[in-house]
Amino acid sequence: MQNTGQYTQHEILTQPEAWAVTLASIRAQVDTLRDFYRAGQYQSAIFTGCGSTFYLSLAASALFQELTGTPARGLPASEIWLYSRSAYAQRRTLLIAVGRSGETTETLRACQAFRANGGDVLTLSCYPDRPMTTLGDVNLVLPAGQESSIAQTRAFTSLYLATTALAAICAGRDDMLEELTRLPEVGRRLLAEYSDLARQLGSDANLDRFYFLGSGPRYGLACELSLKMKEMSLSHSEPFHFLEFRHGPKSMLTPSTLLVGLVSEINRSHEISVLEEMRARGARLLAIGEGESDVTFASGVSEAARSVLYLPVGQLLAFERSLAKGLDPDRPNNLDAVVKL
Repeated sequence: MQNTGQYTQHEILTQPEAWAVTLASIRAQVDTLRDFYRAGQYQSAIFTGCGSTFYLSLAASALFQELTGTPARGLPASEIWLYSRSAYAQRRTLLIAVGRSGETTETLRACQAFRANGGDVLTLSCYPDRPMTTLGDVNLVLPAGQESSIAQTRAFTSLYLATTALAAICAGRDDMLEELTRLPEVGRRLLAEYSDLARQLGSDANLDRFYFLGSGPRYGLACELSLKMKEMSLSHSEPFHFLEFRHGPKSMLTPSTLLVGLVSEINRSHEISVLEEMRARGARLLAIGEGESDVTFASGVSEAARSVLYLPVGQLLAFERSLAKGLDPDRPNNLDAVVKL
């Protein structure tokens, strides 16, 4: 394995194994989690984190609301800490705080402020014996997501998969929990089958701007993949909802643009229409989805359960772009693994 980016590469490629361990850990706590959620009789839920885990919160909250029917949204932890009056109402709200390290200052203070106002807290993190693991009414520690690199890859997908399982548990969807166990094998196949495509696109010097499109629960994932491209490769990268891209952002298209579409099943025709329109305007495309695409899942897993599959090839794209520019994806410019104030 090459020295430059060795940690990031290893963490991307070992995600399926981490998923299997994470799912086993969550499944061992199904009764505890279901009883906690039912006892709370929550009227709403807030997912929170910082950086990558804020984007995770956007994706997780959309899926949680879709599956449980409980109103949910994702917010940066700093908003809950500093702007509590506009962040949430004083009612039966559950705060679900997500953090890789369990040490980020804003997330810790958000949990503390929320509990001080009488709210219940559930935390998910990757390291035991960190401050965050003492702040929740329930604290889930998922060590399979631990990482040596700064930019989150394996941690993000492991934590996101855990929130997907949590939503299934709270919704009483045992069938979906069973479906999730099929994802590690699909993930292994995608990494093996599409690594050359990620390398080809990532090393193409003719590309100088990247746009990631995703709607519904996939918008937060588009934000995360865009962040990976920025962090690792210092490239111009932005996320958008699919149909919103027509309302102004398409003006930025050039032949040096790569448009990455996280294509859904339920609205595939609308989303493919956007991609084809942008291809006609000169953009290059990378469509990712269950049906026939540039990256095809062919997972047989329901749409609600399979969203984590959008991430690995997109992460590899950012990794290869970083190497092609002579950068080290293990050590992104100006970044630290944990932000402490």
